Amino acid sequence: MSSFVIATAGHVDHGKSTLVRALTGIEPDRWAEERARGLTIDLGFAWTTLPSGREVAFVDVPGHERYVGNMLAGLGPVPVVCFVIAADGGWQAQSSEHRDAIAALGIAHGLVVITRRDRAPDAVPEVAARVRAELRGTGLAAAPIVACSGATGEGLDEVRATLDAVLAGLPAPDAQARLRLWIDRAFTISGSGTVVTGTLAGGSVRTGQHLRLLGAQSAEAREVTVRGLQTRGDQVEALAPVARAALNLRGIAADELHRGDALFSGDWWITDTVDVRWASGGALDEGSEHITVHIGTAAIGARLRPFDADHARLQLSRPLPLQLGDRMVLRDSGAKMVVAGVQVLDVDPPPLTRRGAGRRRADALAELPAGGSVAAEVARRQAVRAETLRRFGFDARDLAGEGLPAGVVAIGEWLAAAEAVRTWAARLRQLLAAHLKADVLSPGLSRRAAAHALRLPHPDLLDAVIQAARLQQRDGLIRPQQQRADLGRAEKGIQALEKQLAASPFSAPEADDLARLNLGARELAAAERVGRLLRIAEGVVLLPSAPAQAMRVLAVLDQPFTASQARQALGTTRRIAIPLLEHLDSRGWTRRLDGNLREVVR
Repeated sequence: MSSFVIATAGHVDHGKSTLVRALTGIEPDRWAEERARGLTIDLGFAWTTLPSGREVAFVDVPGHERYVGNMLAGLGPVPVVCFVIAADGGWQAQSSEHRDAIAALGIAHGLVVITRRDRAPDAVPEVAARVRAELRGTGLAAAPIVACSGATGEGLDEVRATLDAVLAGLPAPDAQARLRLWIDRAFTISGSGTVVTGTLAGGSVRTGQHLRLLGAQSAEAREVTVRGLQTRGDQVEALAPVARAALNLRGIAADELHRGDALFSGDWWITDTVDVRWASGGALDEGSEHITVHIGTAAIGARLRPFDADHARLQLSRPLPLQLGDRMVLRDSGAKMVVAGVQVLDVDPPPLTRRGAGRRRADALAELPAGGSVAAEVARRQAVRAETLRRFGFDARDLAGEGLPAGVVAIGEWLAAAEAVRTWAARLRQLLAAHLKADVLSPGLSRRAAAHALRLPHPDLLDAVIQAARLQQRDGLIRPQQQRADLGRAEKGIQALEKQLAASPFSAPEADDLARLNLGARELAAAERVGRLLRIAEGVVLLPSAPAQAMRVLAVLDQPFTASQARQALGTTRRIAIPLLEHLDSRGWTRRLDGNLREVVR
């Protein structure tokens, strides 16, 4: 049977802790001061099993205005809320505060419990109507409402049944998701060492697993090892969502850990700058520049730079492991009130350096869907590693094969904008044409020079650009599929040599002959690249047709034949005959038998 975690919410002294105690039999107030004053100050934890067999853990949050930060730490990582209103108290100031926090966090599942039914039974319908009106426009607008008394037990069975029905309709959590656990407590247990607790809302964790830890005291993430696991007081080897988790950690002391630190697997994007969209509350271009940002159990200072009423940039005081779609609560650091709820649209936003950049950025963000856009991320960068987008929070299925959006192509581990690839290809053709025009004898444009001139995001993309440009590469050089036959200043000498070899195909010119024609190694190599000459050895140049002509001569000799017989038949010298025969051997047209004997391969 699945497990679930539920957070309470509601005005101070409306019976949240009493309700949790009545449902679970566990005292959620952990501190003596809380029990003595009857006032929840910090987060409390309790658990039970519902009639269906579903295991439920409660995170009981404080309702007093002085402890809104603790309340947000309890609500932040939890997907279901139990909103509590006292029948004899009705809607109060912190009811609104907690409602706004729920809306800001985007919590869309839960129930409303009207407590102290025994004290004011006639007030229940009126309170229920007020609650329904106040929750309009939030994720709890259609939440079921049930009344009970934690003191007498009246209505508790109905609460349990309603809670069971709410949990039955929840989407299944993803046990394969990336792990990110926001720490709400850290302490030391004698004989065990450091223990942290938190709500495991997604992903799985197991004993012996290596995790990364990022907190207020460390600028960079450090590795820790899960020494042991507990949930609901039971020792376990592995834990899947959604559950309250206690992790015994190796590699760190408890006094180095604080509420708001995060444990996560190694594939998260760590950032201190995000662009966000308004989700609830006041407009983003109103209020203070310096605010407190709440996410998970973390509460950190930040600078808010509005782009317009709906979009802004947050510069956090320290980096966090964040992903697209994360919900954050913004609080005014002075007024201690919830200002707005926002959703993260970009975890790697571009710098804003030019005049009017904020306005343009607002327009760009307005086009993005809530979970971000693969096409937009790729288009902005022209090319980006698929791994980077996975770290942003994109589903791997949207980053490969048929899942890729139109206009995005996969190039190895990279995703590139198809339009950018076409632009690079056209530019590469221009670069190569200009290079060969300036030096017609050049063997081609070097890969390094091409990558530098194109300003590619990474050299790994060059092969795809070369292919898109319909060019070829060889020995680190890029060249046309077919180079032009005109060899510029070498053309006159090449024509003279072609004429000479056409008259006497196996009379390769001597070095002095080539020098008189102004044909050096570079000119000969250029002529060979365009298919006008064939170099069969150092200093031995023939026409490309020479091997086929030689085969016609050798085919009529008695088989096998010697190199001397071949030389005489071809009417050439040993300087030419030996490399020509070796060239024919390499093509598989002739075969060397033993010693000096060869035969034509039939």
